[in-house]
Amino acid sequence: MKKVFLIFISLLLNACMSTSSSVNNGGTTQDEDSIIPRQSNPDILVGKQDRKALKQEPFAIWFNKNYNDYVIDTETVENISMYLEDISIKAFMGTWCSDSKRETPTFYKILDTAKYDYRNFELITVTRDKNTPEGFEKGLDVMRVPTFIFYKEGKEIGRYVEFARETLEKDILAIVSGKPYKHSYED
Repeated sequence: MKKVFLIFISLLLNACMSTSSSVNNGGTTQDEDSIIPRQSNPDILVGKQDRKALKQEPFAIWFNKNYNDYVIDTETVENISMYLEDISIKAFMGTWCSDSKRETPTFYKILDTAKYDYRNFELITVTRDKNTPEGFEKGLDVMRVPTFIFYKEGKEIGRYVEFARETLEKDILAIVSGKPYKHSYED
């Protein structure tokens, strides 16, 4: 029984590390001078997105449910909001990934509650190989999704990777307040 449990946990943790190449970034991508069609799979978005993309079918099913069902730790979010003014965030997620489907809507709900300025937010959806045709992930060491990278004055101050050490709110607070924090895969 213990062996079956360990196999299950191993499969679950590796769910966001599998490979495939089907993508959908709305069918096209805007280049400087042209629109280039992309291979299409309606369940996978790839490239820069905004919340509106996640609120459309088929993504709205999991996005809206997880956003609405999540109960915010309001006290911790109040503390988070004190540190967000100079923070920019790059969020990498996969619309095919169960961890991203769970964490990304709740991440948005926390930022909404903290009244975060989304002009400092960038959402990038990736393939199962954790990449984009435009290379938005290059040099950022995105190995698992979701990965939320926090910046202050252009310098990375921390990142949240795949699942919480404590809770999503408390992990975010540790990062933005400058407290010692290691994401789930750091030693």
